[in-house]
Amino acid sequence: MMPRKTWVLRETVFSDGKTPAAHPVTRVAVGIAIANPMVGAPSQDLSALALLGAQLAERFLPDAIALLPRPAVAYGKAAIVGAAGELEHAAAVLHPRLGKPMRALIGGGAALIPSTAKVAAMGARIDVPLGHKDDAWSFDHLDTLTVGFDDAPRADEILIILALSDGGRPAPRIGTGPSAI
Repeated sequence: MMPRKTWVLRETVFSDGKTPAAHPVTRVAVGIAIANPMVGAPSQDLSALALLGAQLAERFLPDAIALLPRPAVAYGKAAIVGAAGELEHAAAVLHPRLGKPMRALIGGGAALIPSTAKVAAMGARIDVPLGHKDDAWSFDHLDTLTVGFDDAPRADEILIILALSDGGRPAPRIGTGPSAI
């Protein structure tokens, strides 16, 4: 399926307020606005959307990886379904098959890929959760990246966002692991 639109966002953070980063942290996201093939066709079979998730990761995640100055250590994913769709459409794109190619492209990923989804109007933004690719308990890598298109998703679209980071929060100070605080 050909997207209507894609974009790639890159930001590099050098400090958190007045606290300098231990090293600059670069976060990237690729956004993909696609037609939602399930709009107007009530179906229990969402396998086409699951396959689409894997195809989108394989095709568009390399664009984001290329913008990282260091290897990806944190990842996340999100989707906004246009108002004519259903939340389950986002789940079908994000969960069953998207993770395998995402992990393969960044060279690993033992931890679950944090995700979020919602149904919203055009122009909505979403906070994409980020977590360490191998250690779900690495508090220093728990972060978010807020993204959105001004003209997506249209009512009959899904906006998929894949995000990566080459570090954790810029100036973490709370420690790691479940007993850190």
